[in-house]
Amino acid sequence: MGRSSRADAALHREQIVTATAQLLRERGSAGISVQDVMGAAGLSHGGFYKHFASKDELLGIATEAAFGSVLAQLADLTGREDAWEAFVGQYLAPEHRDSPGTGCANTALATESARAGDDAPLRTAYEAGLKRMIEFLVALEGLPDDQEAARRRALVDLATLVGALTMARATGRTPLSREILETVRDELASRR
Repeated sequence: MGRSSRADAALHREQIVTATAQLLRERGSAGISVQDVMGAAGLSHGGFYKHFASKDELLGIATEAAFGSVLAQLADLTGREDAWEAFVGQYLAPEHRDSPGTGCANTALATESARAGDDAPLRTAYEAGLKRMIEFLVALEGLPDDQEAARRRALVDLATLVGALTMARATGRTPLSREILETVRDELASRR
């Protein structure tokens, strides 16, 4: 395979993973087919198995990518004096509620992970991504002297954020949805 062909193959694989990460967060695994994924990536359906052994393998890789893209978006918050308030504000914003395809993988994929088998690539990737998100929040907590307390607080905060965003998405663009986002945002931000 020539240099150009390898580069094209790598680009196509990346396009497939990116498209799948978005579709998976938007529709769930049952709501997407190989044909949907390939179409969203702008590629023909027949080339899928040149890149992946199965849809399950792709779902695991796409889950990793979904967590990676969210954590990359949040990386610039680390070290900021207002990091916590900025994070909570971004997480519980109407824009995040209305953009599940590019938003939090925890919220979008928790149910997917729960339904996946114990050894399914999606579940393994979800657990790894969740651990990375917890580590990010521990670092954001800013309590280096008490890592156990920081981890406990990060777990509570993440569960609260994921729950609030899930409920806000479940109620659409309604006054109740806005109330959930605003109330939880104000409560979490005021604790610091």
